[in-house]
Amino acid sequence: MNASPDSTNSAATALPGSSLEVSGFRVRLTGFQLRLISVIVFFTAWQIAGLVPISPAFPTFTATMASMFEMTFDGTMIAAYIETLKPLALGVGISATFGVAIGVSMGLYKGSRWLFEPIFVVLQASPVAALIPLITYAYGIGLTAKTIAVIILASPIIVLNTYKAVGNASPVLIQMCCSFQGTRLQQIWKVIIPNAAPVIFAGLRLGVAAGFIGVILAELLITPTGIGDIISYNRSIANYPHMYAAVLSIIVFSAVMVGLLEKAEVRYFRPEKKRGN
Repeated sequence: MNASPDSTNSAATALPGSSLEVSGFRVRLTGFQLRLISVIVFFTAWQIAGLVPISPAFPTFTATMASMFEMTFDGTMIAAYIETLKPLALGVGISATFGVAIGVSMGLYKGSRWLFEPIFVVLQASPVAALIPLITYAYGIGLTAKTIAVIILASPIIVLNTYKAVGNASPVLIQMCCSFQGTRLQQIWKVIIPNAAPVIFAGLRLGVAAGFIGVILAELLITPTGIGDIISYNRSIANYPHMYAAVLSIIVFSAVMVGLLEKAEVRYFRPEKKRGN
């Protein structure tokens, strides 16, 4: 049965393929255009909420951006990011290196799975903020404690993603390797790991995102340095535009980093997804 024309003209309807139909007129929008519209709507709502205002501690978007540019050009933001990136880079690097190795061993060997799986499942479910005082008590308030906070958040995601990816490698490909007299080492390096690579890389991307959460938590709860120092200090003196600018900058920075990793994942490991878009 054919739908009547009036049923499609009465309201705005989102259609597949990034198209939008409003009162009979269909507009084709790309994914980038839809994201841009979403960002504009969000920042416009932020500006209106700040002008109302919904709270004395809620600045407008324009005031926040002015503060961000001010801190960027006077070097405050750059110096803070240099300090913040130290534990982040160390923590994510250690988590990626050892996390992938442990995850691969868990996927390949039952004994390794019994040994490590409970540890990382518990770490993933643990509230990191509650563990920060224990980390501080054991390792002080320096770079080591912050790096460990990043590792606690990033490593479970990387390890468990790698473990599931390796454990669910295509049995057809493994059997084919065996039929061609492939050794166990060849199965691992030429079949299992390449087959699991897309999911492993996705775990690395999610681990980086968790690492950003860990480093900011560490800077807020262990000792105020880097971006955490800007947030804590400006909150204490009620300089809310500067505080929100620091929060917005870390959100934008982490979103850009994760987006770049996602593009690399699609380009090198999921070309079919790129063609589908």
